[in-house]
Amino acid sequence: MIRRALISVSNKQGLEEFARGLQSLGVEILSTGGTAKFLREKGIEVKEVAEITKFPEILDGRVKTLHPLIHASILAKRDDPSHMRTLAELGVEPIDMLVVNLYPFEETVLRGAGLDEAVEQIDIGGPTLIRAAAKNFKWVAVVTSPEQYGSILKELREKGELSERTRLELARRTFAMTSAYDAAIENYLGQLEGEKLPKILCLWAEKLQDLRYGENPHQAAALYRWGEGLAQGRKLQGKELSLNNLVDLDAAWSLVQEFEEPTAAVIKHTNPCGVASAENICQAYRLARECDP
Repeated sequence: MIRRALISVSNKQGLEEFARGLQSLGVEILSTGGTAKFLREKGIEVKEVAEITKFPEILDGRVKTLHPLIHASILAKRDDPSHMRTLAELGVEPIDMLVVNLYPFEETVLRGAGLDEAVEQIDIGGPTLIRAAAKNFKWVAVVTSPEQYGSILKELREKGELSERTRLELARRTFAMTSAYDAAIENYLGQLEGEKLPKILCLWAEKLQDLRYGENPHQAAALYRWGEGLAQGRKLQGKELSLNNLVDLDAAWSLVQEFEEPTAAVIKHTNPCGVASAENICQAYRLARECDP
């Protein structure tokens, strides 16, 4: 049963509705800094983490939740009498849910921020909290995305608690997210050093969408995004893309990167049917199309 939830998020999307939903179910809400201020402004009752730890936020907010009392409340095994005695002796109660999303490191880097700004967006407390909660998934639910709010509230309202299967899936997604987060940081720092063949290669990819089918209609496929590139693009019109469409698009994208002038490429099954450069992209497209009318 969820009695206490710690909420500390950078992305406030959907938070008011979710917090109100938890409050209506009798869940006590703990929070920090900007999140606590946001919730109070919405009329939602919040208890500051500093009231529990008796320790203020320091270093411009770099240290907020990195405290033994908070992590003991998350990591304690509820079926271990010695763990529960320790919590009682410390005067703290278990935390049953973490609602945390991380500083937007990758988004900061992608918009061209400098090193100092990027470093400030490396989250420390957030990953520490959610990894602790994910480790203790038997008793603690960890919510890391606004996309999860609706299904979490639905299950709590219908069943009064979250199943172990749900908590396990939330934990799995948490470790996937922290792995991707650390990989993005490592990749960024490696690029600063100009390292091309690192000793440890960290790869991650985010699923953007399911595709209509794979190379053949009986095969399943999905589009994943890793760093910059074609997957950052936006489809303006037309039906959903298939794997073959995306492979051809990638071939065209790679080809036109070889030219400095405005260039267009027409691709069929990854083979160039026509390529042309011109003073503007419209003229380049017409010339490329005329290569193989």
